[in-house]
Amino acid sequence: MAGSSLAIRSKMLSPSMMSISRRSISTSQLALRAKPIRANNISQVSRVARRGYADAAPSPAPKPKKRFRFLRWGWRLTWLTGVGLTGALAFEIYAQRHPEEQFEPDPEKKTLVILGTGWGSISLLKKLDTENYNVVVVSPRNYFLFTPLLPSCTTGLIEHRSIMEPIRNILRHKKATVKFYEAEATKIDYEKRVVSISDDSEIKGDISHTEVPFDMLVIGVGAENATFGIKGVREHSCFLKEVGDAQNIRKRIMDCVETAMFKDQTPEEVKRLLHMVVVGGGPTGVEFAGELQDFFNDDLKKWIPEIKDNFHVTLVEALPNVLPMFSKQLIDYTESTFKEEEISIRAKTMVKNVTDKYIQAEVTKPDGSKEIETIPYGLLVWATGNAVRPVVRDLMNQLPAQKNSRRGLAVNEYLVVNGADNVWAVGDCAISNYAPTAQVAGQEGAFLGRLFNTMAKTEAIEKELKSLSDAQSQAKSDDDRNQVFDEIRERQRQLRRTKQIGPFQYSHQGSLAYIGKERAVADISWLSGNIASGGTMTYLFWRSAYLSMCFSTRNRFLVAFDWIKAKLFGRDVSRE
Repeated sequence: MAGSSLAIRSKMLSPSMMSISRRSISTSQLALRAKPIRANNISQVSRVARRGYADAAPSPAPKPKKRFRFLRWGWRLTWLTGVGLTGALAFEIYAQRHPEEQFEPDPEKKTLVILGTGWGSISLLKKLDTENYNVVVVSPRNYFLFTPLLPSCTTGLIEHRSIMEPIRNILRHKKATVKFYEAEATKIDYEKRVVSISDDSEIKGDISHTEVPFDMLVIGVGAENATFGIKGVREHSCFLKEVGDAQNIRKRIMDCVETAMFKDQTPEEVKRLLHMVVVGGGPTGVEFAGELQDFFNDDLKKWIPEIKDNFHVTLVEALPNVLPMFSKQLIDYTESTFKEEEISIRAKTMVKNVTDKYIQAEVTKPDGSKEIETIPYGLLVWATGNAVRPVVRDLMNQLPAQKNSRRGLAVNEYLVVNGADNVWAVGDCAISNYAPTAQVAGQEGAFLGRLFNTMAKTEAIEKELKSLSDAQSQAKSDDDRNQVFDEIRERQRQLRRTKQIGPFQYSHQGSLAYIGKERAVADISWLSGNIASGGTMTYLFWRSAYLSMCFSTRNRFLVAFDWIKAKLFGRDVSRE
């Protein structure tokens, strides 16, 4: 019966069901035949199962690579830095345009008179706490001039107002009111402690001459151009020291060019008019020669091609080479660059006489012999030497200690004028152990600012000590006396710390000079040595350094705008 029932069931199953049944039976038989699963094989089975499940499951999205994350954070940091710098610039511009209210200084305080608005005087005013003194500034010009970029103004690369900072803007941002008189200091009476000043402007009031008394005096009037007694220099040459000089040179260049293009002009006269002579191989003369040659190469010969065969620049120097303060490597590089630009260097050539059309110079030949040579010119720029101003020479004659001085006021290590009390001198009018440069004058002025601040603090502490001594003598109890004595000891410690200012020490930061063709030379002090470099990268450094040294944000913006404008549209070749 069992067999028949099984047969009946098998007949009732479909063929597909029968195949599934057979596969299941065969699988069960294989399972019975297989060896029993050991314990250590269970983990292998589970790993295989998990791997199979992982293969079947969808894979997660790949994580972003770290380098893209770094770029994203770098971009965020750059953006935040730009926003911060923009905000700081906006705040600085706002602060310059909206000065705070000033207060009147105590009339019982000492009167400090500062003569001049050059590098030394302006550096002093920047560091000086004007609330400690009654400060009076006297100068014939009511602005500070950034002189390193003055050669660029002669060719129109930079407009002259871009490197001028009004003195009123500077003084208005001081805490206490500073008086300013636009006048020429004509005489310093050391015995009476007064300075005679004169108003030399075109419009004069009822009073054009007066006196300014002083308790302390700082002389920073600079120096005038030295002619070395050569006949005709002052009458026929152009100097390069003030804004008016740059404007005069700019006009004279175009005068020579347009006159040379006049109808029926002789070839000899054309060559003379287009011959530009620069006397002086220092940084000023070299930079002007480079700027002038750039003006010709970039603009003049483009708009006036008739002059390209006759325009020529010559640099005259009495010494054996140009830029004597630079290293031999940079001197050679400058001379080779000038040779590429076709700028002639006439070394060992000393000017003896100047007329309106030519100069006579004594030339030293390689064999040591000398001869007089005539050099015709259309433009003559005199960029060499400093001479003592009359007001400084008059003071030197009043002081016996200055009888051996020739080039200016002799000063000690604290910049005090020898033979005078409470009189200091800075810049080109003072004789020190350093070269008469803007860098030296700026550091001297900053030193005096710190010195005067220290002197004011010292006087204030000494007054407090005097009052505390009186209070101690009038104290009624031992506790009161001990308390006052503790305050006296504290003031004495402050006084010792305040008096620890040393003498002036100059720190040379290096020398820079533009040599044309978008190249510059630099002799930079670095740690215990110097770095000498020249070329296009040095030119970019020269520009960035001078841009950062400009007095205000306004000056930096205007100078940068002038550079961009000249690059896009060229220099202006109009005469005015």
